Amino acid sequence: MGSGAAATEPATGDTTATWRQVAAATDPADRAAAEEGVRLAYRLAGLPEPERIVWAASPREAVALAARLTAEGAAGRSVRDAVRTRPWATARERVADRLGAVGWAEHWALTGAQLWDTTVLLTERIRTGVVDAASGAPGGEQAVRLALLDAVLGQHDAAWLAAFDGQEGTEGLAGIAAVARNAGWWWPYERTAVVAERPRELHRDEAGRLDRGDGPALAYPDGFALHAWRGMPVPAEFLDGLAGLTPRRIREEENAELRRVMLEHYGYERYLEESGAEPVQRDAAGVLWRIELEGDEPLVMVEVVNSTPEPDGTHRTYWLRVPPRTRTAREGVAWTFGLEEADYAPERET
Repeated sequence: MGSGAAATEPATGDTTATWRQVAAATDPADRAAAEEGVRLAYRLAGLPEPERIVWAASPREAVALAARLTAEGAAGRSVRDAVRTRPWATARERVADRLGAVGWAEHWALTGAQLWDTTVLLTERIRTGVVDAASGAPGGEQAVRLALLDAVLGQHDAAWLAAFDGQEGTEGLAGIAAVARNAGWWWPYERTAVVAERPRELHRDEAGRLDRGDGPALAYPDGFALHAWRGMPVPAEFLDGLAGLTPRRIREEENAELRRVMLEHYGYERYLEESGAEPVQRDAAGVLWRIELEGDEPLVMVEVVNSTPEPDGTHRTYWLRVPPRTRTAREGVAWTFGLEEADYAPERET
């Protein structure tokens, strides 16, 4: 990645933004560039280039292919340690030694740490989805789990690649970085490398969690897909029913987590109105609403009206979900600010 002492280190903000785009890329892989990156990674590791590079449409298909090729003896042993683990360790040691402990921590905070949580969460969801899809497949779950240990994460290694980009002493990562910029996950073996396509769709909320209410939140060209609502895995058929929700359907849902998804999609205000909920308390801060939910904690909301008028002169109403123990609207509003009721003393109620 780096180019020695003469390298000009890029601005960390620009580098992080670039690798954030890499991690979220959904366009088709640049196969020629990715394959050259694979060959370079092998050469930099002191290994002969793979005899062949084969492509898969998703990590699910790639895992099945890798498991089959290794079982048949056609791929050879995994060389992930030489291609990915050792170069990474060397690069980290060199950069950390040059920057010092404090400097490395500051550098990581401005680069890799910005991408870490979302990419780790995404890769864990993909791993889980691949394992779940292995049910009933030849070799079963155990073979899939073993094959996943051989994976290099390609674009989803963006967090630590962002931290090393442009740094002196990281030349050994150039091949890995090239694959990451141009493809998805890949599996390096002695004679064969298996490379997966990028996803074709990726939908996330403002917190970076997988999130979509009308289709897969993550989808690959071969149909491998993950469905989620604000980060929570949900069945595909569950999403199909969200458009026809009714208060009764929400109440009858036995799974408490799915019921919460229904409530968020339906809208708390609408649910309270249509389910016949009654306010239980009023004060200067707002109105406290409470409705019992079978098998789950009560739904408790504070209705507050913004004192600042909108451009058209109206006052916007907000609904704040608060803990079930809340007894007054004022206590609930205070909780949203991390305060006790006695400590909540706004200049103006909102």
